[in-house]
Amino acid sequence: MTVVSTRRRGPDNPGLVVEKARSHGLVELEEGALVDAVGEAERGGLDHGHKSARRVTTTTADFPPGFFDRVDDGDDAVFYGPPRLVTHIDEGAIAAVGQLYEELGINGDVIDLMSSWVSHFRVAPRHLRVLGMNSVELDANPMAAERIVHDLNADPRIPLPDESVDDVVCCVSVDYLTRPVEVFRDVGRILRPDGRFVCTFSNRLFPTKAVRGWLYASDEDHCRIVDEYFRQSRVFGPATVSRRTPPDHRGDPLFAVWATRL
Repeated sequence: MTVVSTRRRGPDNPGLVVEKARSHGLVELEEGALVDAVGEAERGGLDHGHKSARRVTTTTADFPPGFFDRVDDGDDAVFYGPPRLVTHIDEGAIAAVGQLYEELGINGDVIDLMSSWVSHFRVAPRHLRVLGMNSVELDANPMAAERIVHDLNADPRIPLPDESVDDVVCCVSVDYLTRPVEVFRDVGRILRPDGRFVCTFSNRLFPTKAVRGWLYASDEDHCRIVDEYFRQSRVFGPATVSRRTPPDHRGDPLFAVWATRL
């Protein structure tokens, strides 16, 4: 674990290169589609027998075999090594994330899990920690007061003390977790009483790094999957599921699932 602290840099830093998301394999997942090893969408249903060549070593009860497999099960530190100073959802979806945080009053001591160079708050929380895989991206986050480089797939324990934050958020990254129930359970450990864990997601992703079960699922199934992560963690109350962009929204859809620590 590396902690990257205090000095704030913005996206205008000349040492940071902004690149298009498409160049890194970010694709839009069609409703009811699956994505193959080279990132091409094709029509198809849920096929639990469709497995990657390499296996994730952990499984979670009540999910089918192969659910947490990935096409690229290589070292995540290698994949996320090059800085990607891009926004992975469009402006409408970004605005919906900020509106949700504002509605829920996520404004105190907060940690943004699997974060990057931007956290989608309208106004920065009182104290924002950002945890992610790339120190350059985290260092460029202008809202962050503290930066933590940590791989939750390698170690699902968040390097913070018990009951140390008011709320936790995770934006467009829950689909990459290979040990999600362990992570959700540890989120409950670091939350103070009545703290919330807010997960937001869309239909855009890096297909080789998302877990197989997510690739085969519909938008509605994605919501059910995250709700099940909360349920299986056994440290949260009933989850709220919400579509945050209108059904006729022409841009990226934005969904949210959140729950309060028991």
